[in-house]
Amino acid sequence: QVQLVESGGGLVQPGGSLRLSCAASGGVFGNYHMNWYRQAPGKEHELVARINSTGSSTVYGDSVKGRFTISRDNAKNTVYLQMNSLKPEDTAVYYCKATHYYSRNDYWGQGTQVTVSS
Repeated sequence: QVQLVESGGGLVQPGGSLRLSCAASGGVFGNYHMNWYRQAPGKEHELVARINSTGSSTVYGDSVKGRFTISRDNAKNTVYLQMNSLKPEDTAVYYCKATHYYSRNDYWGQGTQVTVSS
């Protein structure tokens, strides 16, 4: 079973950038597809970005395409989310999720708050 810890959230002005990290432990990181989701107050979970186990394929939510980039370093057991040109509507708690490539079991991190405000 993999444990996930997100970091890098905070307060940023509109137009600014942040990089989130999600460190994994307790499993073989290369066996997991990795995802970033977010949840704003009063809204449902929204897929932000997804990267497959090898890093060869990525998917982005429509609202972040061209602004956010997901990447992973399997040697460091870490997945990243580079967020540029941030908007107030990007304000949310951002969660990391690992999905095992075979069992399809999901594991979630505790989340990190991102607030975009002037």
